[in-house]
Amino acid sequence: MSVYNHQAFPPDNLQLETVVSLIGRANASLSRYDGLLESLVNPEVLLSPLIMKEAELSSRIEGTIATANEVYQQQAGEEFGSEKIADIQEILNYRDTLRTAGQIIEEAPASLHLLRQMHENLMQGVRGEDKNPGKFRITQNWIGTRGCTIEEATYVPPSPIIMLSSLEKFIDYVNLKDENLDPIVQAALIHAQFELIHPFDDGNGRIGRILIPLFLMKQECIVSPSLYISGYLEVNRSAYYECLSDISKKGDWLSWVKFFLTAIINQAENNLKLVRNIIALYEQKKREISELLHSDQGIYILDMLFDTPVFPANELHKRLKIQRQRAAQYIRTLKGAGIITEIRPASGSRPAILSFADLWKITDKQKVTSS
Repeated sequence: MSVYNHQAFPPDNLQLETVVSLIGRANASLSRYDGLLESLVNPEVLLSPLIMKEAELSSRIEGTIATANEVYQQQAGEEFGSEKIADIQEILNYRDTLRTAGQIIEEAPASLHLLRQMHENLMQGVRGEDKNPGKFRITQNWIGTRGCTIEEATYVPPSPIIMLSSLEKFIDYVNLKDENLDPIVQAALIHAQFELIHPFDDGNGRIGRILIPLFLMKQECIVSPSLYISGYLEVNRSAYYECLSDISKKGDWLSWVKFFLTAIINQAENNLKLVRNIIALYEQKKREISELLHSDQGIYILDMLFDTPVFPANELHKRLKIQRQRAAQYIRTLKGAGIITEIRPASGSRPAILSFADLWKITDKQKVTSS
């Protein structure tokens, strides 16, 4: 069993000279990705599918099995069982927490209040809502196999008495621009330290992963909190947990930093390809829809397909504020061209559910490598 060492943060003598090349590669990859983000004319639309995919993958690490596609289907009116609905709500909460925290931290420094607000948003109305949403824990917790005792635990976070002072020191470090440390390395230390403190009764992993893009944006490494590494962490889950465990067991921060830098390189390159493919799809469909519809409504329809790639047939006339007949004509034309497909036919008063399947062919092909 290992226990929290409150005096070991931030760590000294990291021996970063051994990972200089990795730091350089991570910065180069992140810079290329950020350059693409800066060039986007409509980032909210084009990055929307990536945000939902990150919410899916980060939640999957915690055992959630719903997909981003199922989230959109449920929002469009498809019916699922209670377990699936609970998973879907967790994904939606993650997405909304990421977006809200990103808006807040653009204008203000990180704070304990922000952490509590993020946790409250994340846990609202889902399994774990009985775990004191928005409140730091007041009891001792521990990590280990399900049902184990504290004596059998693999790791014991700080007691509530030590925890608060550790959190205050942690927040000070998050708001610090360490001139002697590369921001990506600092992000690695921040994520690991948050997981070691484990300040909430539930949801610590997801909050810790949200902090990564928030910090990188705050340090001006990326223009928006849009670098998501949960795909890499999910594929390499065992190595992820082992590296975090070795910090508390052996004081081995360097192995964790190496792992984190590799994750940044992999995901920055992967996200770069994904966004390029999304941009190419957007431009292709813009031309196709313009030629098909001969209407200035085409661009608004296209934006809706990227923001809401699964939708009920009656959504189009509501969103565009056009007559039902005109919306139905547009849908027939787009279906005929294969741009949208029907995944559930209309039945009685229930409208058909339609899907922009080409987008899933891109976002579901994340080729994350193992470490």
